[in-house]
Amino acid sequence: MATTIQVSNELINVLKNRKMYENETYEDAIWDLLEDSMELSEETKRDIAQAEKDIKEGRVYTHEEVKKRLGL
Repeated sequence: MATTIQVSNELINVLKNRKMYENETYEDAIWDLLEDSMELSEETKRDIAQAEKDIKEGRVYTHEEVKKRLGL
């Protein structure tokens, strides 16, 4: 269910400045702000744990190594 909310002109200006692109909705801008305070999903937590394990076990490449392998 959608609803209308009332916000101050000051908040509208802050939200306008937070938009990443011209046609982004205020709802998208608000979700982006809320995302940092939301709990990570179990899948994300597993992915982070796997990435940390990969780093510890040396299964990563630096940007320079990738560039060299690609011949850049």
